[in-house]
Amino acid sequence: MITDALTHDLTVADRAELARLPELRAELVAMADAEDLIDVAYRTVDSPAGVLLLAATDEGVVKIAFDTDDVATVLAELASRVSPRVLALPARLDPVARQLEEYFAGHRRQFELALDLRLSHGFRCAVLTELRAVRYGTTISYTQLAEAAGRPRAVRAVGSACATNPIPIIIPCHRVLRSDGSLGGYAGGLPVKQALLDLEATAA
Repeated sequence: MITDALTHDLTVADRAELARLPELRAELVAMADAEDLIDVAYRTVDSPAGVLLLAATDEGVVKIAFDTDDVATVLAELASRVSPRVLALPARLDPVARQLEEYFAGHRRQFELALDLRLSHGFRCAVLTELRAVRYGTTISYTQLAEAAGRPRAVRAVGSACATNPIPIIIPCHRVLRSDGSLGGYAGGLPVKQALLDLEATAA
């Protein structure tokens, strides 16, 4: 095997150091965390909506990405738009993962998490703020949301704000429907949107 060929000439000491690489990485991550050198921590979690990537800054949750998104692209966006100091640090996302698990189990109707909305600006941010007021188990139309956000004619812009929502599920853009009651769009896919609505309808 290639691995055997590469390690054939290594000394016992070399092999011992190689075996310690995961441990050394964990030590470096812990040191970076202790020295406050990590600006964006992330982890992945399994969920009924697929594998979710969770990311947070000191201000709060900054990103939730579905498995339809490319992980490398999401991390590159965070590095470019938030900070290049992005590192996997699962423990920092434990409260987020726990509340999402409670939500998917039908035991949580409201998230109690700080949010970092720096990935949204202007009217899109205003739309997300209004979205947070849409109660569990209820829905709102894109038109109604535009009115609530103060721009009744900006229905298309509202749709764009929902489509680019950086923190789906927690900011519930899945509760936004077309005026005729049809689903509209959803970053995680329409089956996921319907599943979230069904979950809330059953648990409500």
